[in-house]
Amino acid sequence: MAFIECENVVKKFGSFTALDHINLNIPQGGIFGFLGPNGAGKTTLIRIINRIILPTEGKVHFNNKELTLSDIENIGYLPEERGLYKKMKVGEQALYLARLKGMSKSDATKELMKWFQKFGIQPWWNKKVEELSKGMAQKVQFITTVLHKPQLLILDEPFSGFDPINVNLIRDEILRLKSEGCTIILSTHNMESVEELCDEIALINKAKLIVSGNVDEIRKQYGHNRVEVCFRPYESTPDSMLEKQEGLFSVVATEKVKNYYKGILDIENQTASKDLLNNIANQVDIISYQPLMPKMNEIFIKLVKESGGAVSQSMDDYNNSKKQ
Repeated sequence: MAFIECENVVKKFGSFTALDHINLNIPQGGIFGFLGPNGAGKTTLIRIINRIILPTEGKVHFNNKELTLSDIENIGYLPEERGLYKKMKVGEQALYLARLKGMSKSDATKELMKWFQKFGIQPWWNKKVEELSKGMAQKVQFITTVLHKPQLLILDEPFSGFDPINVNLIRDEILRLKSEGCTIILSTHNMESVEELCDEIALINKAKLIVSGNVDEIRKQYGHNRVEVCFRPYESTPDSMLEKQEGLFSVVATEKVKNYYKGILDIENQTASKDLLNNIANQVDIISYQPLMPKMNEIFIKLVKESGGAVSQSMDDYNNSKKQ
């Protein structure tokens, strides 16, 4: 059963269509990636799910019922554009944001102290936000997003601006929240994060849903038929290398690694694994053989190009054109 269901969601701003009949199911308790080029419609859909804006057509269901304003207390949203009041003290602002999510002052203070200690920012409680570094401010905003233990957590580029140590810190917290049953929507351009963290993804381009589903299944579906073979030449033929075999495979690359070689092969679609391995074994001594899964970055570029390239007009372009 879907935890979040988008049913024929359309969003128009005047003549500009930001979302075009999006149908999407987000399962409970996993990490769901929102992918797409800039201006594709990801942030618009996130804002609809978070009820910042309403759809022009269609519905969003939250936990098996139509999404209402009261559900927002069960959602945590970290936007890409961070927003803290620069003149307020850090602790005062964190308490204020926690109270907006329905927490009592005593509960919020108790939980904030735990988080500030975990993230090593206790000394900044009485500092003004404007005194914080960008990374420090992002830590504070992450804390205020997750503090009330939301059922749904929406993170838009959560690793932006962090050094590698703090990226690992935030990543570990995201995985911990998932293990505790939180459903997480992750919007990012970092495909390595998608492969590492996401269970399922949706790719949006030019306001349309291009593909959605399990990450590993999508990698298999859109991948090339490519394998990696580690091998050594036979002692009887020490100079032998893997060579292209018409109708079976071609050799993409070969490199020496310590005392053996690694070859990348493109396999003809109709080649059976048995025939392939027999042919390779006739040429060289096989150490290992494994199919190569394509990277999400390759699939992202491939699908965006096939769907007509990157979006040609963003909302900013549209708004600027209306001002002229």
